[in-house]
Amino acid sequence: MAKIKKLLIANRGEIARRIMRTCRQQGIATVAVYSEPDASLPHVMEADQAVCLGPAAARESYLVIDKVIAAAKATGADAIHPGYGFLSENTDFAAACDQAGIIFVGPNARAIEVMGDKAAARKLMSQSGVPVLPGFDEEGASDSELTAAATTVGFPLLIKAVAGGGGKGMRVVNAAGEFDEALAAARREAANAFGDDRVLLERYLATARHVEVQVFADNHGNAVHLFERDCSVQRRHQKIIEEAPAPGLDEATRNAFGHAAVQAAKAIDYRGAGTVEFLYSPPAAGGDADGGQFFFMEMNTRLQVEHPVTEMITGEDLVAWQLSVAAGEPLPKQQEQITRHGAAMEVRLYAENPEQGFLPSSGLLHHLRWPHGQSRVDAGYEQGDRVDEHYDPMIAKLICHGSDRNAARQQLINALDALELDGIHHNAAFLRRVLNDDAFAGAELDTRLLEHRPQLMDATAVNTELLALAATRLQAENVASDSPWHSLNGWRPLNQRLRQTRVEANGEQLTVREDQQHATIGEHSAPLSFSVNTTEHSLRLHWGTDSLAARFAWQNAHRLTLFVGGQAYPVTLNASRDTAQHDDAGGFSAPMSGTIVALHVAPGDSVEAGDAVITLEAMKMEHTLRATVPGTVNNFTVAAGDSVSEGTLLVDFTAQDEDTDNGATGGNQ
Repeated sequence: MAKIKKLLIANRGEIARRIMRTCRQQGIATVAVYSEPDASLPHVMEADQAVCLGPAAARESYLVIDKVIAAAKATGADAIHPGYGFLSENTDFAAACDQAGIIFVGPNARAIEVMGDKAAARKLMSQSGVPVLPGFDEEGASDSELTAAATTVGFPLLIKAVAGGGGKGMRVVNAAGEFDEALAAARREAANAFGDDRVLLERYLATARHVEVQVFADNHGNAVHLFERDCSVQRRHQKIIEEAPAPGLDEATRNAFGHAAVQAAKAIDYRGAGTVEFLYSPPAAGGDADGGQFFFMEMNTRLQVEHPVTEMITGEDLVAWQLSVAAGEPLPKQQEQITRHGAAMEVRLYAENPEQGFLPSSGLLHHLRWPHGQSRVDAGYEQGDRVDEHYDPMIAKLICHGSDRNAARQQLINALDALELDGIHHNAAFLRRVLNDDAFAGAELDTRLLEHRPQLMDATAVNTELLALAATRLQAENVASDSPWHSLNGWRPLNQRLRQTRVEANGEQLTVREDQQHATIGEHSAPLSFSVNTTEHSLRLHWGTDSLAARFAWQNAHRLTLFVGGQAYPVTLNASRDTAQHDDAGGFSAPMSGTIVALHVAPGDSVEAGDAVITLEAMKMEHTLRATVPGTVNNFTVAAGDSVSEGTLLVDFTAQDEDTDNGATGGNQ
């Protein structure tokens, strides 16, 4: 049994970094592979060595077996870990590693092949005593044979690609009249995705849960399970929230799941980490004949995306187990030595737009702070990285552990609240809505949860007035200088200090007026209290009966982003005139470089608080400076069309109280 000394990771992003973390702990050198656009990503920078595989397209880089094997040989790697996706369940790749004398961190090619064929896997599981759904899986069945079999299976049924995965080549058929069209569509999709249009039929459980079991086996005849996970919350047959243990199961049912999963692993002489996936029909499913039963769905012959929730309830490092078994060692623990503690929950953070049918998004992550203080973060990207459209849109996983399910759920909500991510569309606010949903909180789970609750697709409402108020308060707290626009600390007890700021918050134009600890926006006026933690980049604001908790990041002196529930909201501030500004300035100064657009009054005119005085354009936006107290415009030092730099004196202005005190002319007497 030779210990692995150098490991090539045939993957990218968060799973590559996750595997490297264990390798560093064990003193194993790592080799990263990457495509041309991935050259500067963290998984490349963190490896001991890195090899470019080719262009962006996976079929020209990450999926080219010969290139991966050549990279391992060139760097002296004695083992390859495939992660998940890409080549992780490719029988040719596992065989190529074996032929090259390189350890493949995974099962043998035969196990991958058997479980990769859904029809063959169903037959083998049935023969091994693992329960399978009633269905039809005859090899090479024609359309007419499938149509005839559909009547026997009964409706609703599921047409499923034999070589499928990820929801591709799957169609739910509710009645016989829908079958022919659904069959043709499933075959086309399967052929395009897998180069194989074979399909099978299974009874469809309309209210089923997706419960899976983590199994491990070695080359010494040992096989164990590390308990189950619930992955029922899905969109388009793809998981988005996973948890362990599965809620609502009694110990007898848990044990039955574990026993069946170990049977499945032993039936194919399995080695390494695998996940046996089941459909579970809860007993309360309306007296359904299938209620309380579970049925084999498929086996993933690799490490799962959701493996961290199992790690958190067991305290085991599953990647370390994989490396140990691949090196020929026996399993680290026997079944009775594996225990679980508390509950864990994971969300998949995707670069996608839930409000637009989960369309994928790509772009530069120009601001990013991960909530490391609130959760485990398995991320493939950091600030300044670009999410490329060529690959899976998952950018990170947030995982939390608690004493029970609700504690883990609440901690995960806290983690999403602490997330600061801007530059792309993402699903953090959507995930937060699901976690807060009554049905999810009550563990009323099934694979169609999102279909039952379409309101979860609606964008999270945000009070733009609170965003504007938070931004003006932050500006006052954040900048300490003598600028007329930035000297905002402290209130005058005799010359009462007022502020008026024009704000664009989340695309909406608002004017914020502040008078000591009171604020007015439009017709809404109420007391205001505000606190900020500059170390944590967080704030809390109360305005009458409304409140806001947010995190923030400044882009420049007049632009910032507020993060509420993990969602980014841009805010631009048109710097206000403040009665605490320089007394000798006698007027308005340019808050930023720009061009004068309009003069709204004439020299000698009297103005009231809120009246527009002068407008300048900067960064393709107009910023109107308004009087915050009554007074007189003595003169303009600029004209429309003039270009000005930040700090330029624009208006000679005398406030009404100054008229009275100083005997100035032209003011309101």
